[in-house]
Amino acid sequence: MATIQPKGEDLRKAVQWISEEQRDGTDKPLGRLIEEACAKFSLSPKDAEFLSRQMAPERR
Repeated sequence: MATIQPKGEDLRKAVQWISEEQRDGTDKPLGRLIEEACAKFSLSPKDAEFLSRQMAPERR
């Protein structure tokens, strides 16, 4: 039986997963982590764009 998740739950899980990967010291670049998260959590290209904008380090 499939679990019904609220809209955006997969996106929240992706953010959490990427954050954990970075915290654990992965040597993968952010772009690669986002690609993997999109595949793992079945995210749309729009979600990938959101992750790229929101998770990128601030440019100073």
